[in-house]
Amino acid sequence: MKKIFQNLTADFSASIVVLLVAIPLCLGIALGSGAPLFAGIIAGVVGGIVVGIISGSQLSVSGPAAGLIVIVATAILKLHAYEAFLLAVVIAGVIQLILGIAKAGVIGDYIPNSVIKGMLAAIGLILILKQFPHLVGYDSDFSGDETFGQNDSENTFSGLASALNYITPAAVVIGAVSLGILILWEQKFFKSKKLFQLIPAPLIVVLVGTIISQWFISNQPQFALETKHLVNLPIAANMHEFASFFTFPKLEYLKNPDVWVTAVTLAIVASLETLLGIEASDKLDPLKRVTPTNRELVAQGVGNICSGMLGGLPITSVVVRSSANVNAGNKTKLSTILHGTFMLICVAFIPFILNKIPLASLAAILIFTGYKLAKVSLFKDFYQKGWDQFVPFVVTIAAILMTDLLKGILVGIAVGLFYMIRSNFRSAVLVVSDNNKFLFRLRKDVSFLNKPIIKEKLEEVPENAFVLIDATRADFIDKDVIEEINNFMKHSHLKNIKVEIKRSQFKSVHSLFNEPILIEQPITLN
Repeated sequence: MKKIFQNLTADFSASIVVLLVAIPLCLGIALGSGAPLFAGIIAGVVGGIVVGIISGSQLSVSGPAAGLIVIVATAILKLHAYEAFLLAVVIAGVIQLILGIAKAGVIGDYIPNSVIKGMLAAIGLILILKQFPHLVGYDSDFSGDETFGQNDSENTFSGLASALNYITPAAVVIGAVSLGILILWEQKFFKSKKLFQLIPAPLIVVLVGTIISQWFISNQPQFALETKHLVNLPIAANMHEFASFFTFPKLEYLKNPDVWVTAVTLAIVASLETLLGIEASDKLDPLKRVTPTNRELVAQGVGNICSGMLGGLPITSVVVRSSANVNAGNKTKLSTILHGTFMLICVAFIPFILNKIPLASLAAILIFTGYKLAKVSLFKDFYQKGWDQFVPFVVTIAAILMTDLLKGILVGIAVGLFYMIRSNFRSAVLVVSDNNKFLFRLRKDVSFLNKPIIKEKLEEVPENAFVLIDATRADFIDKDVIEEINNFMKHSHLKNIKVEIKRSQFKSVHSLFNEPILIEQPITLN
């Protein structure tokens, strides 16, 4: 309890930032999914409170995810009844619960670091590219869209060009001032003052942006922002109407096979996105804490059960919100829980106040978050690490930008796997030559993939040479490789080549060579 209160100031401040970022994203994802707008809010509240309480992550923030938009939109159209879709969400939650208990969370540990960092950088670039139109007042695409192809028939890059043709002066002013405030807050002077440390810059950005917007309404109405350029929360006239925003699943759709297909699809994709999001948020953690992935799947399962039961969208761990949480300086998961609580309070009691917030201010916050995720220094660091790290990193970024998050990650993993195999392939066999003496050192696991290079190098050995094949460092040698070496030994006398083998200590390797000559010490090549 004492630790909670020690971090209360930082977590409270961070929760406000996450709240401001999450509300338009929740609404935008619901809009893009073809679901009721309030369904996104329900998912955001459940992701904050329910998942936040059960999860072991101190940084991750859950809610409706852009990566599920296509699946959700397709399912709602296919199932015809929203109540049937909600039942699929509940079943998906049960499946995730089972996956967590079965310890399936270990899958996330096999994702290469270069791919995770590439995902974070790609998210940063997407935020910059996707939010720029909102920054200048072009809001044809919904907030939270992460895919290359957009619902407005544009794509990420054409949307930028179109935005320049529909610039809204008031939005540009608000966006520029907002970015200026965020940049100033990062300067040494502001960081050195305790007062500025206590007040989150995004809160000031929203307040100043709202004031400027209201000034335009009062003094320059011809330039004032239209309603479509502001946050648009559903407003209930009374509690009875507010209660009507909630929808409940119907068990009568259990017999519909499409419900089960949708549930399994949601469970698999949501679980993968969650594990990716958790890995990403752990990479951002200054304290390098490790999230228990199996517990996270359980938390997400319970969260989706609750969200589906109340009429909400399916939820996952969301990198954008988690990044905003980290950048805002959160310390514990209390910030996640508070943001969900505040979201519920806001939509229930003060939606009319939040509906005055300009989208341009929120776009500035997200753009600045994107800049922190995709700094130039990150690209330099990976370039210095070598091509085997840099290529998967860059390919992951490009694939995510040109498709969507999940497809891009899969492409990145495939490229990372290629470089891993390539690295093992090269390091498994060492060939050294000096003065007609050749050393073939077999290391670690020598697979059939190494057969071509071994065959090629053996055949290149000239006449009257001496060849030492050192297998003492090999844990495993494929039988194809053994056969190739034995074949070379059988005809080596034709070129007057002397061959000696230092056997591996492993019997499985030791016994495979045909009549090798065992020597006690390796021969030194001078």
